[in-house]
Amino acid sequence: MLEGKDLACVRGERTLFKHLNFTLDEGELLLVQGANGSGKTSLLRMVCGLLAPEFGDILWRGEKISGARESYHAEMTYFGHAPAVKEDLSAAENLSFSCQLAGIPVDQDAVKGALGHLGLGHCLNLPAKSLSQGQRRRVALSRLLLAKAKLWILDEPLTALDQAALQLVQSLIGEHLQAGGMALMTTHQPVMIQGVEPKILQLKP
Repeated sequence: MLEGKDLACVRGERTLFKHLNFTLDEGELLLVQGANGSGKTSLLRMVCGLLAPEFGDILWRGEKISGARESYHAEMTYFGHAPAVKEDLSAAENLSFSCQLAGIPVDQDAVKGALGHLGLGHCLNLPAKSLSQGQRRRVALSRLLLAKAKLWILDEPLTALDQAALQLVQSLIGEHLQAGGMALMTTHQPVMIQGVEPKILQLKP
């Protein structure tokens, strides 16, 4: 369903990667690996349509994503490296606000349910500035439960999580894949999802 064909990324005068090819189908997890500065985040931004490749094409359901922006974005959600949580808003307000920005219709029961699923039921009305880094990331990650997207694009989603939260988020990804979803992600953490054998995409110039 998702395909990268002969992709190249050039930043300034430096080629981060070239001749890159990959495919991703329903129920599959693709892990993007490489040294710092190898272009992992740039590749994810390409797949989101936020950055144009120097060469090559990214296809969704056989069509270039540049020509199917509206339908593609309706089936894709992106979790960036920075959690983008506003410190003066509560956990519930942050989730509601991020869903509104993404055009995801939600009510307060859905917000409470998503935060509770990620172990934040006791933090609903606390300002984000009073939460730990791991709790803030879980607030941001809770949007995945409400997005109802086919494709999850995740940039370092496991950073700053304790062991319990790591297992919880990996279970969340596993449930998404078992339901026919797809995930493309970068991480420096080992990934262990029951019943899932990740595909590996190694970036190199």
